[in-house]
Amino acid sequence: MIFALILFGVLLNAAAQLLLKAGMTQIGHFEFSLPNVIPIGLKVMANIPIISGLFAYVLSVVVWLLVLSRVQVSFAYPMLSIGYIVNAVAAYYLFGEALSVIRVTGVFVIIAGVYLVSQS
Repeated sequence: MIFALILFGVLLNAAAQLLLKAGMTQIGHFEFSLPNVIPIGLKVMANIPIISGLFAYVLSVVVWLLVLSRVQVSFAYPMLSIGYIVNAVAAYYLFGEALSVIRVTGVFVIIAGVYLVSQS
């Protein structure tokens, strides 16, 4: 049961990141300057994927608090690495981001690390 709760929190966090990326892709590149604060701020506040991503982050924090009330942080925190795997694969399919040999190798290292931590 606890692993399912951890996984749910991690997936919510990963979904939040992907939604934020989708929203910022819609808004596009902008210069970080004082005159842009209000126009870009308004675009961000009106962007459904960004609002959804922020909501998913809040929900993931609630789930994470439930997790931390049940297990040691030294066990739970490394499980957040699963989010790197989810995001790398999802970004490849959703945004056309590269999955180089180095990144795939890193994903397998993360999988091995999560497995080892989960066995402790």
